[in-house]
Amino acid sequence: MSATHKVLFVCTGNTCRSPMAEALFRDAVEDREEFEVASAGVAAYPGSPISGESAAILMERGIESGAFRSQPVTEELLDWATHVFAMTGGHLAALLAEWPEYEDKFYLMCEFVELPGRGIGADVPDPIGMGKRAYEQVAGTFDRAIPTLIALIDQTS
Repeated sequence: MSATHKVLFVCTGNTCRSPMAEALFRDAVEDREEFEVASAGVAAYPGSPISGESAAILMERGIESGAFRSQPVTEELLDWATHVFAMTGGHLAALLAEWPEYEDKFYLMCEFVELPGRGIGADVPDPIGMGKRAYEQVAGTFDRAIPTLIALIDQTS
């Protein structure tokens, strides 16, 4: 069976948030062959490894990320994807400005989840340089958001 749900997570540099989201989402759907998952950045340098902090958070959860390498968002990736989840309104705006023809695939990561004290549709803050606690908070945000994204994909496909 080939994958029918192709999910792309997008942040800035594709080394912190989007690769963590990719790995956590992949783990959440590991028994579902209809899913493929990738990530990219609106300003990513190709070939960078995942950040040490993101890798550590994933390792604590038993998820390996050593082979990960960053990549920029491309038209080919957007053409491949069935659903594209941006970490912030700024990322979403950048995607819309560059590739308006893919607008129907674009969503915010937290578009369908209410975060305590932040509401629905909150940005996922950039944890870079903020220490382990910030990365743990980002992972917690993903833990809340990912089930809503899976439900969205299941309902709209």
